[in-house]
Amino acid sequence: MKYMNINIKATNTELTDAIQDYILSKLDRLEKFAKGAEVSGYVEIAKTTNHHNKGDVFKAEFDVTLNGENFFAQAETEDIYSSIDAAREELMRKITHTKDRKHTLFKRGAKSVKKMLKGISDRNPFTSKY
Repeated sequence: MKYMNINIKATNTELTDAIQDYILSKLDRLEKFAKGAEVSGYVEIAKTTNHHNKGDVFKAEFDVTLNGENFFAQAETEDIYSSIDAAREELMRKITHTKDRKHTLFKRGAKSVKKMLKGISDRNPFTSKY
């Protein structure tokens, strides 16, 4: 992605090139939502300790700014790669929900304006009053 600025931080674990490449490859899908705008973000992966009875628990947090809107997602699993995958899925779900919601509201407003211009409805779409 040519306009992507992602900072990656590792806490209590080592940030290897393989993990960094994996994170960047997972975030390449944001390009279809950016529409040429700059994507900036902050990714933190961490190994949480001292409060789990068995094994290591890894946490992945994504904080991304896309088209002027902030999106945050996090996930905790026993594998670092599955944490990254789960956090990415949550992030993509939030982004698509916001995109779909904006599209729906735009279509609803356009339909209301069209009815008003045709004379079918006296409702003002800007004030929601008749």
